[in-house]
Amino acid sequence: MARLAQTAGLTDIQQEILSTVRDFVDKEILPVATELEHRDEYPQQIVDGLKELGLFGLMIPEEYGGLGESLLTYALCVEEIARGWMSVSGIINTHFIVAYMLKQHGTQEQKDHFLPRMAAGDIRGAFSMSEPALGSDVSAITSKAVKDGDEYVLTGQKMWLTNGGTSSLVAVLVRSDEGHPEGTAPHKSMTTFLIEKEPGFGEVRPGLSIPGKIDKMGYKGVDTTELIMDGLRLPADRVLGGATGRGFYQMMDGVEVGRVNVAARGCGVAQRAFELGVSYAQQRHTFGKPIAQHQAIQFKLAEMATKVEAAHAMMVNAARKKDSGERNDLEAGMAKYLASEYCKEVVEDAFRIHGGYGFSKEYEIERLYREAPMLLIGEGTAEIQKMIIGRRLLEEYRFQG
Repeated sequence: MARLAQTAGLTDIQQEILSTVRDFVDKEILPVATELEHRDEYPQQIVDGLKELGLFGLMIPEEYGGLGESLLTYALCVEEIARGWMSVSGIINTHFIVAYMLKQHGTQEQKDHFLPRMAAGDIRGAFSMSEPALGSDVSAITSKAVKDGDEYVLTGQKMWLTNGGTSSLVAVLVRSDEGHPEGTAPHKSMTTFLIEKEPGFGEVRPGLSIPGKIDKMGYKGVDTTELIMDGLRLPADRVLGGATGRGFYQMMDGVEVGRVNVAARGCGVAQRAFELGVSYAQQRHTFGKPIAQHQAIQFKLAEMATKVEAAHAMMVNAARKKDSGERNDLEAGMAKYLASEYCKEVVEDAFRIHGGYGFSKEYEIERLYREAPMLLIGEGTAEIQKMIIGRRLLEEYRFQG
């Protein structure tokens, strides 16, 4: 039987890259993922392997030392990696959002300075919009940058930084009222700053602190942190793109890439859950036969496989739309929404198939059951996706009466 979630129309190079990543996942990630996850241990050896494969430069143009591949190739690689361990895909996600934002919006000096080292994996990226009190309302950010001569002074607290400790470059969205008169729309007075820092925790440069890791239900291994700016001084050439007031649009462009990534992660986790469920159903016997031969379990497996296929198709469509240069917020929102919801359902069905053993930490499905909920809120909640989808549909189907 053909494997689920196949993608038509791939080039030989894309197929070779995916085959290499799939082999790496099977040999280097799956055998150790659950043990590392239970210890909440950063997968340094796995990350070093990804660096050797050139994965950190996958979407970075060749002129900067990257592979110059498409968002589709990247998303399919993320799907494979998330199938092995979702936390590893998170390590490269924020890195690529920052690299993409630099490629699309950075000055030439910023591209020349950062992208070659990002492609080599020597600089790891993180990005931050959220704050402790604002949730999904990005326009309510209170972190701010104040012009002081040739520098900016940044103050405020940011929240939910993936790779907050291990990164050495953070793209941070703050309010910058300089040059924007009172009454300017909030999203037009936001600026993205590029902050270089030392990896680690505590004070990582003067005026910048990264407290310890946030203890999470799942999504372990990868570090999730706060970021505290208290008089952090940055030169003006660390404004992404060289001009203030563009940060909101830059971040939203990056988040579209992130939403395709989260959709790909949902597809990968769902595929692994299906693999675990269909395998266990053929090994577990009740009433004298494998439970896979009971109609109720066959129905469940059929629903799970269909959801895996549907989510994969929507993720691929969203990635291809972005690669074409077209606006893809509708497709990315739909893909992220559907893939995360279906992932949760497929994982739960696999958990049910395992019965009581699914509740045991000896079985991999227990880990997936704790990881899947993060996808429901990462890169925008389901409610935010539906709001984006609804608004775009009303634009496309405007009543002409």
